[in-house]
Amino acid sequence: MARQLDEQIAGRFPVGRRLRVLDVGIGQGTQALRLARLGHQVTGVEQDPVMIAAAREALDREPEGIRERVRLVQGDGRDTGVHFLPGSFDLVLCHGVLMYVEEPDPLVAGLARMLAPGGLLSLLVRNGDGLAMRPGLTGDWAGALAAFDTTAYTNRLGLNVRADRLAELTGTLAGIAAPLHAWYGVRVFTDTAADDAAPPADLETLLAVEERAGRTDPYRGVAALLHLCGVRG
Repeated sequence: MARQLDEQIAGRFPVGRRLRVLDVGIGQGTQALRLARLGHQVTGVEQDPVMIAAAREALDREPEGIRERVRLVQGDGRDTGVHFLPGSFDLVLCHGVLMYVEEPDPLVAGLARMLAPGGLLSLLVRNGDGLAMRPGLTGDWAGALAAFDTTAYTNRLGLNVRADRLAELTGTLAGIAAPLHAWYGVRVFTDTAADDAAPPADLETLLAVEERAGRTDPYRGVAALLHLCGVRG
């Protein structure tokens, strides 16, 4: 996904431009720190105190110059309008968050308002059109059959969450003046791998295969996750 995001940044902004980035649901700070290392100014929002503590610990291990580029805010991503002025950011990330939000449209609309004209909105969501793939590939036929007719699922943490369908999110983005510009699949072939699985010997080839599949039909349509990029008009 990082390669996909970098491709969109390179295609939309001048080389060397330092972007104002908002990362809603920063988690442990993986993407935020990566972007800060590239020179961008990053604000991370996280509601979970455990996650924001982990992000602070990770940030503390970075050199001073990178720490100065990152600001952490503990809060709900649905309250961005309380913390920031509209149009304050060039890039807004919301990765792995919508599956935990029962009504995602207000959150996505609020994120779009944070974008300056021409800004990029990056969403990573569970693919509602691919929910049958994981149970089907692991031989859980009853689970696969049930998954065709729902966007609800139980994740690997045992939580009951939800998925999004590409067509519906495309309509949502069009309705909030940040129409879909590009989309990718993420974890096309590797979704059934165990979370603690050791990296394969030929990791670069695996990543190349996933990257190619993530931009190629029909493979991207059944990926575990969808990476959608909208552009503020």
